[in-house]
Amino acid sequence: MLIILVRTIILYLLVLFTIRIMGKSELSKMSPFQLVVIFMIAELAAIPIEASEASLINGAIGIFTLTFLQVLISTISIKSERFKNFINGKPSILIENGEINEKELKNLRISLNDLMEQLRLGNAPALSEVEFAVMESNGDLSIIPKAGKKPLTAEDLSIQKQPETMPLILISDGVLYRQNLHSLGWDEDFLKSQLSAVNLHSYKEVFFAFNDEKKKLHIYVSTPDKRKAKEVSLCATS
Repeated sequence: MLIILVRTIILYLLVLFTIRIMGKSELSKMSPFQLVVIFMIAELAAIPIEASEASLINGAIGIFTLTFLQVLISTISIKSERFKNFINGKPSILIENGEINEKELKNLRISLNDLMEQLRLGNAPALSEVEFAVMESNGDLSIIPKAGKKPLTAEDLSIQKQPETMPLILISDGVLYRQNLHSLGWDEDFLKSQLSAVNLHSYKEVFFAFNDEKKKLHIYVSTPDKRKAKEVSLCATS
């Protein structure tokens, strides 16, 4: 029992380390090669846990080998587009200039019903609204609508918009995120003045505080029952 516990902890940390080295990627965005590596790592990690007679070192060597191959192939893919297309495949144009590419549909074994389903999921229910549709190498369908079907933007209407700021957490459960505060060009004196203006005198009184894209400060405090949080009156931005 103790051996299984120790092996599980070791292999968990090992797999966590290798996944971290392989980089950040959502499961749905992974290439087929990345998925194969993930499944093989999971299998190699499971064997020493399920079979106590199996060598833990052999499992670790296998995991490190797969990690090395993944990093190596990813590095080569960055340097060589041809190699990348060989490993991950390349995007396929299914609809071009509003016309269906039947050859690509047959090559990818995609039926018209499947294509229409993906278009509906992509908020393009009518084929007549689509200018281009591209099947990406990870299996996602990118849809480019026709010019007349695209939503209007501020640029189309000649509206001048101010640059926006990325929303950041400033206080969470009474803990100050100083790095985020400094990223906004604010200091603690300014933040404390904003808190004082709404009768808050300590970070511990704040459940959640963040800035929005217009650099406006939003402050939430817990209600007495501790199950809800409400936004308090806000002060002007700096």
